Amino acid sequence: MEAKVILETNLEGIPLLHRGKVRDLYAVGNDLLVVATDRISAFDCVLPTGIPRKGEVLTALTLFWLAYLGDLVESHLITANVAEMDKALKPHAAVLQGRSMLVRKAQVLPIECVVRGYLAGSGWKEYRSRGTVCGVRLPAGLREAEQLPEPIFTPTTKAASGHDEPMTFVEVEDKIGKDLAAAVRERSLAVYRRAHDYARSCGIILADTKFEWGLVDGRLVLVDEVLTPDSSRFWPASCYQPGTSPPSYDKQYVRDYLETLNWDKRPPAPPLPDEVVRRTTEKYLQACRNLTGLVL
Repeated sequence: MEAKVILETNLEGIPLLHRGKVRDLYAVGNDLLVVATDRISAFDCVLPTGIPRKGEVLTALTLFWLAYLGDLVESHLITANVAEMDKALKPHAAVLQGRSMLVRKAQVLPIECVVRGYLAGSGWKEYRSRGTVCGVRLPAGLREAEQLPEPIFTPTTKAASGHDEPMTFVEVEDKIGKDLAAAVRERSLAVYRRAHDYARSCGIILADTKFEWGLVDGRLVLVDEVLTPDSSRFWPASCYQPGTSPPSYDKQYVRDYLETLNWDKRPPAPPLPDEVVRRTTEKYLQACRNLTGLVL
């Protein structure tokens, strides 16, 4: 049976706080319910076409990584089992199971914590013209997709609309304080290294990723999605060749299709053809299967 695409949730009786590009956020007592829909965004625009199973993949991968990294970092997760959630959510179990997480409220830090281990995307474009990535000077002579000597922390702003902009580490310190800035940099790099080594053992290269951190009772915790095809660049190791742009298990495939269109990258975004939707679902499911062993 073809999977139903869920572009939006409407949970009667549960206060909706926010609809993001992908997630719907609800208030459940003093906690939050995060529901991953099948929406997909590219170039800061939400596309009108959903990707079947996408919300399930994002949730399954986040839950896997939070468990795998549990000895390294704390997270805001309470449970992803609807049976363990507030009884008011039981009527919505069919929609929520497999794509929702009950989490503690956190004071989310106003920065995107990006870690790059390979030269790709906008980083490659900047390196070719300036020899830097987000202002970080790199050795000369690196090729596209080449692994960096060491992973680098390249934070950005968290724009409410439009594009996130690169931040220097001094700007991060000014925004959240020196001690907290040092902590998020250290933990982001530590999580990336652990995840990179694990993914490599599964035949996947984690080229770069984006983390969000927050404070719960003064403790630094990992929040939102973690190491998914939406927040990360995944390459099949079998196809990896420095000097070329590798195929991917992430939404780069959608971006590449959109780049072929005569679209100015402003709303409204164009719909995706069936073939692009099908292949995107396959890529997300393959990433999940390779990394977790789960067949969704």
